[in-house]
Amino acid sequence: MITMNREQINNLLEKYNNGNASEHDLIQVEQLLENGLIQLEDLHDLEVVSDKLERVEYPVPSPDLDVQFYQMLAAEKRRHERHSTKSWFTFSAFSPAFAFASITFIAGILLGYFILRPASSSTDQIRALTTEVNDLREMMMLSLLEKESATDRLKAVRLSQEIGEVSSSVTRALIATLNNDPNVNVRLAALNALIPYVSDSKVRTELIKSIALQESPLVQLALADVMAALQEKSSVKEFKKLLDDDRTPEEVKERIREKINVMI
Repeated sequence: MITMNREQINNLLEKYNNGNASEHDLIQVEQLLENGLIQLEDLHDLEVVSDKLERVEYPVPSPDLDVQFYQMLAAEKRRHERHSTKSWFTFSAFSPAFAFASITFIAGILLGYFILRPASSSTDQIRALTTEVNDLREMMMLSLLEKESATDRLKAVRLSQEIGEVSSSVTRALIATLNNDPNVNVRLAALNALIPYVSDSKVRTELIKSIALQESPLVQLALADVMAALQEKSSVKEFKKLLDDDRTPEEVKERIREKINVMI
């Protein structure tokens, strides 16, 4: 049984609720939860997961863009393609930090140009440029997900949230991360990143399948919150399996029962 005094527990809860908990911290939180030393109400972020379903928004690009800037960016892209398309766009020659900074830099130039040069505009050109930036972010995100460092994988998940319209390869990667990543922080982040896409029936189906694959009470509860917010009755069967599992902590079972009652 874990031994911590009240001050240590409070410090741990503060780190968790501020989003600063490490993998070791999360393990301690789950142990405290299983031993009844903390209550689910102490974990504030589990109370607000469903709110994200209604609050997720993406910035809309300005309708103003100079034609010459678009031509310049296209020419620069062609120049890089002639030298080494593969090495640039797969980020194999750069560190994750450098590649991440490069994307941010490009996006910053784009935003600055929207502000400084509003005279000449083209909706099609804006969409094309936005697509190019999104493609860069998507490739960077998929590359970072393959890294051994949990910090890099967290960056990948967060980067996916900056992509306006993600492809199916991104949602598949996020689902795989939710199901298989060894780090609880990364799995929780992947679930949060998938929330904007729950209107897609395929994503909802994969989230339901994911319930049976989760051993972390924190991830189980987060999935329960999402399913209850969606009123996804087809998930009830999977949650009932958790209720029948002796490994599921009693307080977690109680919260799951509450969510099931909301859905039926």
